[in-house]
Amino acid sequence: MEPGKFIISLDFELHWGAAEKWDLTVKKDYFDTTRESIPKVLALFAKYNIHATWATVGFLFAKNKAQLLAFMPKDRPSYDNKSLSYYNLIDNNEIGLDEEEDPYHYAASLIKKIVATQGQELGTHTFAHYYCNEIGQNKSQFEADIQSAQAISKENFNIELKSLVFPRNQFNAEYIDIAFRNGIQVVRSNPDVWFWRSKSKLIPIARAADTLFPISKTLTFKESGHKPNEMLLSPASRFFRPYVEREKLVRNRKLNRIKSEMTYAAKHKEGYHLWWHPHNFGYFVNENLADLEEILKHYNQLHQEHGFTSKTMAEMY
Repeated sequence: MEPGKFIISLDFELHWGAAEKWDLTVKKDYFDTTRESIPKVLALFAKYNIHATWATVGFLFAKNKAQLLAFMPKDRPSYDNKSLSYYNLIDNNEIGLDEEEDPYHYAASLIKKIVATQGQELGTHTFAHYYCNEIGQNKSQFEADIQSAQAISKENFNIELKSLVFPRNQFNAEYIDIAFRNGIQVVRSNPDVWFWRSKSKLIPIARAADTLFPISKTLTFKESGHKPNEMLLSPASRFFRPYVEREKLVRNRKLNRIKSEMTYAAKHKEGYHLWWHPHNFGYFVNENLADLEEILKHYNQLHQEHGFTSKTMAEMY
């Protein structure tokens, strides 16, 4: 029986993660710190031999605005909520010409560092942070989006993207076959627990509480067999909630919750999938890096004692 697996995926977005919500004029320092933190995270991953998947918004791949325009699909998402289409920022000249002028909407230099770090996988968070469950969009628009993500990845990094994370965890089972026929082999799915399936307004409270106390069943999972001609679903286990001052009294409890779940997975030879966004480290970067290193040290211990193994999403295929 194979040892347990430790999977890490990061939803790499910068301002494209919520452009309709975030006022960039007051968030620049936040994203500047985010960019500074990424090489430090990569250094920790290298130190502890961590394999991780960086599910990256395709817009960030572009070397400049001219290239971004060249790879944009003609069939754009027709959301009823027009503010969710981030093509608006491009059409309205709200982004700069390249990464040097606008490091909040381009990140080719950071992607190069990710690709150059051993054990790191470049995955996709769709081309335009595509919302798969929003009213108004359709399957052909999603397919055009994935094709653009693959095209710009191959052009700039000679990489065919194998792993997909749906933006805002808008998992859509009807879109799996579309992704698969366009080169995607693994998709991060949502945890199989009641507070991920429900749409109640109290759900955020339940999810937050579960980071401290086990109100759900175990979030580890047994590896599911799959055929070579079908998609692998890699369930998310735990969102690595960032450090915030108001929660500093429960900081250790949150970390211990994660470590206990990792231990369970290692001992029972199951999978454990931790995820977060690089921008979650945009505030209190030193504290968040320290918390991450504590988790990675625990992984190292479990690796030595139980053979717990670090894998990218694609390596799980």
